[in-house]
Amino acid sequence: MNEKYKPDWAGEDLLSRFVNLLIQTPPLYGVMKHQARRVLITTAEKNGIPWRKIAQRLADSEVKDSLGAIADEKIDYPDYYQVPFHAYKRGNLCWEAACEAIPATQAMALRVWPQEEITWETAQERLRSSFHQVLEQYSPASVTDILDLGCSVGISTLALHRYYTQRQKSPVRTVGLDLSPYMLAVAKISDEQSEIDQWVHGKAENTGFPDNSFDIITLQFVLHELPRQASRAIFQEALRILKPGGCLAIVDNNPTSPVIQNLPPALFVLMKSTEPWSDDYYTFDIENALQEVGFTYKTTVASDPRHRTIIAIKPSVVTL
Repeated sequence: MNEKYKPDWAGEDLLSRFVNLLIQTPPLYGVMKHQARRVLITTAEKNGIPWRKIAQRLADSEVKDSLGAIADEKIDYPDYYQVPFHAYKRGNLCWEAACEAIPATQAMALRVWPQEEITWETAQERLRSSFHQVLEQYSPASVTDILDLGCSVGISTLALHRYYTQRQKSPVRTVGLDLSPYMLAVAKISDEQSEIDQWVHGKAENTGFPDNSFDIITLQFVLHELPRQASRAIFQEALRILKPGGCLAIVDNNPTSPVIQNLPPALFVLMKSTEPWSDDYYTFDIENALQEVGFTYKTTVASDPRHRTIIAIKPSVVTL
């Protein structure tokens, strides 16, 4: 039985400190970033995902014309967000990251089942449905309002919206919120049927939504890109804007997963070089933090070989 609560390559372990030292060495870091991108793109294209073509098609589209209408110029980006996520110098705040987010997400799902000969479409469906099936067990009987925090280019948002719309056979108001207007511009152009009620440029820590607004709030593959103080602030905001009995659902990398813990050195070095907040995430007690801010913690489920789903409920009476 696996008793380790985190990988050896994260936190303050000797291996982790050595990897961090490599990452903090500029010439080596430059090589790591280049290698990370090459591995991601090559792996995707070998598996039928035309990464470069998708990115170029988006770059040549009208997506850039919508930025002005989406971006909230008053937003002050927090320091934790202005770091080089995913080997992009400007992190999520650039067109290159936004235009490559769709093929990157498609490739991410394939990495969950590397030994199986499946298409990226099958992998993506498995990834999303494994999360939705856990969430459905704890969500309210009637769901009318959903918020996807950190929605990126909207793949998670559309999948969640369609799941509940089909399940209930009734209208659902779904909102996607993200801190990158570039990602939201891609989300909006990808939402060809205008299924999503709003694509909102905003901070997950301070959404501006009224109290008791949503039945379900999700954080899908977001927390590993945050320092823990930001995650706690987002939990507090989610508690405020959820309706009593509403559900907060989190899906992200599972620190106790044997697959994550036993990544080959080349892969975990590449991962850490593109995920600046890895150490904080893999040593963060999310379940305890949820309870500390006032949620009723329900469960943590290994929803696939690499990821876990965490469910918490807003109690009828919140004690702050």
